[in-house]
Amino acid sequence: MKKYILLLLLASANVMVKAQTTEEKKVLSAVENFRLALISGEKLALENSAADDLSYGHSSGKIQDKVAFVEAIVSGASDFVSIEFKNQTVKVTGKTALVRHELHAKTNDGGKPGEVHLGILLVWQKHGGAWKLLGRQAYKLP
Repeated sequence: MKKYILLLLLASANVMVKAQTTEEKKVLSAVENFRLALISGEKLALENSAADDLSYGHSSGKIQDKVAFVEAIVSGASDFVSIEFKNQTVKVTGKTALVRHELHAKTNDGGKPGEVHLGILLVWQKHGGAWKLLGRQAYKLP
């Protein structure tokens, strides 16, 4: 019986992976590159991930444009030590993609260690062949 359940779980996981479209996979790759850029603080990687018209919303209500967002990460004002995305979903409609997940991170903002657990909505837009982050809104989890 245990073998049957294990085979069923493995088959289900395989179907879920195959169910992703090519564009969904490209969006998820862009999301992963963005996550890594947030941790590394590499200016070029952050700039390449974001659209010029980026609107980056924090759970506090603070809104940043692309320049302010990149500067906050590069300067260490917002410093992600580690980031994990949980319960992630992606929906692609034409040249727009919506990604939702829970963000669980360790931070060191301005040299002060902390942890954050937030809900996130990312809005990605296809520019040429690349997916760029157009909007991000964080919210407090219940």
